[in-house]
Amino acid sequence: MRQRTFLRLCIGIPVMLFANAAVADGSGQWLNGQDAYSKVCGFCHDQGIGPVIKGVAKNSDLIRLVVRAGNRAMPAFRQSEIDDATLAKITEYIQ
Repeated sequence: MRQRTFLRLCIGIPVMLFANAAVADGSGQWLNGQDAYSKVCGFCHDQGIGPVIKGVAKNSDLIRLVVRAGNRAMPAFRQSEIDDATLAKITEYIQ
């Protein structure tokens, strides 16, 4: 179990650092929730590193809490990394 968690961190941290720098266009704005999800969340949640959340996560408040506070191997994302408007778009998309 420890090796699996370590592997997730070894993969997830570099991906997370890259994902935070990814933007949809030169204006720094995401096109929509799907665009933001694919560039930030999908690296882990669509590759088996994190749990599947598309169509499964239903509670908007819980989604926001986990994104802001983190959970286990998932890092916390600050307002400066994912603003509230983008987080709302991602939440809507995955529901």
